[in-house]
Amino acid sequence: MALKDYNEKRKFDETTEPKGKAKKSKDKLIFVIQRHAASRLHYDFRLEMEGVLKSWAVPKGPSLDPKDKRLAMMVEDHPYDYKDFEGNIPEGNYGAGQVEVWDSGTYEPLDQTSKLSNEKELLKELKAGSLKFILHGKKLKGEFALVKMKNAENNSWLLIKHKDEFAEEHYDAEENTAKNSQVTQFLEEKKSLKSSKKKS
Repeated sequence: MALKDYNEKRKFDETTEPKGKAKKSKDKLIFVIQRHAASRLHYDFRLEMEGVLKSWAVPKGPSLDPKDKRLAMMVEDHPYDYKDFEGNIPEGNYGAGQVEVWDSGTYEPLDQTSKLSNEKELLKELKAGSLKFILHGKKLKGEFALVKMKNAENNSWLLIKHKDEFAEEHYDAEENTAKNSQVTQFLEEKKSLKSSKKKS
């Protein structure tokens, strides 16, 4: 019942988010990162496994700088079809706000010597609390790790970039956002609405 929590949190007669159904990619596993202006702006990092998207909320967004250890809070599994979801989640709904796809592509485990299939290797690492993988995205490329924090809440992880040819110093996800971003527009409208309310 991997998608039970996802389905219970959503009112599908009010939100255009896809209903929770498991599905799989035909060949390579996919990943997606969504920029999400909810009560706070954050990035949702999602990795396909077992027909769902294993998901982490990354408050500061992913980084290509190996010095950055980004906090990533594991949240409920999302359906595979969520990979394409963009748009507005109406007020009064879970995660209300604006969502857009920030990056997407395929990924694979870093350990290519494993006798297990890619997916089984990744599931084994997920269970062990230390995932190492290679992203083939438009923005994020190369080796990354997701490491579960010890002695912290069960869902606290760190997203870390490995040192490789794709590493980049002082990386800021916000500076690598499309100029015509719907999320940025949504945040600006929210800001101007707040300031006009203050003036009145």
